[in-house]
Parts: sequence; C-alpha cells; structure tokens
Amino acid sequence: MKVSKKSILVLSILLVAALFLSACKSNWDAELGTEENPIIFAAVPSGETERVLAGFDKMADMIYESTGLVIEPFVATSYAGVIEALCQDPPKAHMSSLATFSYILAAEKGCADTALVSTRYGSASYNGQFIVSADNPADSIDDLKGATWCVPDAFSTSGVIIPTIMFQGVGIDPEVDLGEMVEAGSHEAAAAGVYNGDCDFATTYVDARTRIEEDYPDIMEKTKVIAIEPDIPNDGIQFVKGFPEETKAKLVAAILDLFNSEEGLAAMDEAYQWSGMAEHDDTFYDPFRQILDAAGVSAEDLAAE
Repeated sequence: MKVSKKSILVLSILLVAALFLSACKSNWDAELGTEENPIIFAAVPSGETERVLAGFDKMADMIYESTGLVIEPFVATSYAGVIEALCQDPPKAHMSSLATFSYILAAEKGCADTALVSTRYGSASYNGQFIVSADNPADSIDDLKGATWCVPDAFSTSGVIIPTIMFQGVGIDPEVDLGEMVEAGSHEAAAAGVYNGDCDFATTYVDARTRIEEDYPDIMEKTKVIAIEPDIPNDGIQFVKGFPEETKAKLVAAILDLFNSEEGLAAMDEAYQWSGMAEHDDTFYDPFRQILDAAGVSAEDLAAE
C-alpha cells in the first residue's frame, strides 16, 4: 500500500503530540509518601489553628513510625481552600479532613473520595447550635430577623448550610432578612464573637464554647443556646481521586490503629476531638444529600451564593 507524504506528516504530528502529552502527564502519585514527595494532608480550620496543627503533626509522626510514610499536615484558611487544593492538577493536597457539605462539594467536582468518618462519644453524627448572648430576648430562630451572624466559614455545614435551610423553613431569607455575616474563622471564634459583642448570634457545633472556657471562663453563663440543629454526618478523612490504593489502605489501617493507644487518642482529640473513626464510602453521605434535595438546593448552588 502506498502511503502519501501528507499521511506520513499527519501521523508524525500525532505521534509527537502523544509523546508530548505523555511527558507532561502528572506523575504526582509516584513514590508518594517519601521525603521527596510527601503526602500533603489539608485540615480545615475547625478550631484554633495551632492546636489543630499540633494534633495532626503528632498523628503524622506516629504514622511515620508505623508505616514509614511521610505526611505533611497544614491547616488551610478556609474549606474552599482545601477543595481547591484537592481539585488542582497536580493536586496540592492528597488527604483532607473536610466536613459534610465541603466533602459533598469536593465529591461532586470529582476531586475526593471519603475513606473514614469520625466518631465522637460513639456517634458518627453531630449537631449544631444557635448561640445568643444571655440577655438577648430571642428564644428561637424566628426572633433573629435583622440580627448579625457570626459563622466559622461560609462552607461550614453546621455553621451555614443547615442554618440556612432552617431559616428558609421559617420564612427567613438569610440574604435579605439578616444582618451582616461575619466569617470568624473557626467555631470557637464564632462563639467568642457573640461573647465579645461582635455579632448578635452565632452557629457552631455543640458545644464549641467548652473549648474556649480557659479564655472565657463565664462564656456558658454569658451566652445561651436557643436552637439545636438536626443530626449531621461527622467530618472525616478523604483522599484525592487517583490516590494509590495500596498506600491508602496502609494509611487507613494506621489511622484506625491510633485510637488503640493513649498517645494516638490524645493527638486526635487535640486536633478535632475525634474519639474514633469508622470506614465508610461515599454512600454514607446520601441521607444528607436527601436533606439538600428536599430543601430544593444543591451543593453547587449553595457554594455559589
């Protein structure tokens, strides 16, 4: 068969392009977990950054001792920052500790898979709360029209997502009927915002106030809870899409084993008050997705607001 010069030229161009693309393809997962290519673990600002990082640094040291895998934890400035790090190519984070809504958003973007869900006091779910000052006449969320609002982070499940749905349920449009929203940076800081008079009410997990009693000894007397949120699936540990399965299995086993030692338990409690973890896949979050569907909202829509 006779092949024209034009056909040879086209084939040559395609071959060069294929080789170029192959050379440019990210190999971020090669030798992952070494000093040269550490596993980047992105934590969210659930509490005081120094305390969270100290806990996860200890976790990383213990995992290195048991597996030889090198993990570098860092605390991002926001939930959105962690999602962005997971979704970059190559990824800027390989593991994360996203809360419910943020994980669902990362999963919808095709950037993360859940592996472990935390337990606190034996439960894999938690609740949020609405806090006001003790002398505030409000005794339900219906009384919060026009009030300023302290939140941990715009993507916080218990801080923003569930409260928004609850407000809509009583006819309050947060964008129109409430005052300024203040992103405090953590649940504890949001609670402190009410104590300090920076905002009229705050939404946090139950009970974030106990974590800052050393700095605010009378915070439990100076503030009060006027509403509790429905059950929310706990936060956990996720892996970026494409994370090597063998390395993931080693990490999951090592993390679960931490809860069998006093040192490991102390580190996880210091970071996020985790008292245990259980293996779960993405379907664990389906009931929460149904809550969003019933409210007529999607993770993408809420994130865009």
